[in-house]
Amino acid sequence: QVQLVESGGGLVQAGGSLRLSCAPSGHTFSTYAMGWFRQAPGKEREFVAAISRSGGSTAHADSVKGRFTIARGTLKNTVYLQMNSLKPEDTAVYYCTARGGLDSDYAPTLKTEYTYWGQGTQVTVSS
Repeated sequence: QVQLVESGGGLVQAGGSLRLSCAPSGHTFSTYAMGWFRQAPGKEREFVAAISRSGGSTAHADSVKGRFTIARGTLKNTVYLQMNSLKPEDTAVYYCTARGGLDSDYAPTLKTEYTYWGQGTQVTVSS
């Protein structure tokens, strides 16, 4: 069974940094496009960042551009989200997601394009 395991969340002050990691369990995700979404209390789950299965294409939400960076690990089986200059409005549960069968340079940005989801990791940014 395919599982995505997120780690790296926590509590940080505004202006600080965190790095989220997502590793698959039970499958090789080097052929999957992967992404990060987040959901704050009372809000819809929203797109944060995505990376193609080749790693050659990425996409970031306007709200995080210049602050967050998605990247694959050396062996492409782990995906990271480096979050810098964190703001209180970044507080949310962050979810890792994956999808296979796509063009090698396509980075999906819609929830409906993804198949597998992790359980989420809480990120809290204090002011």
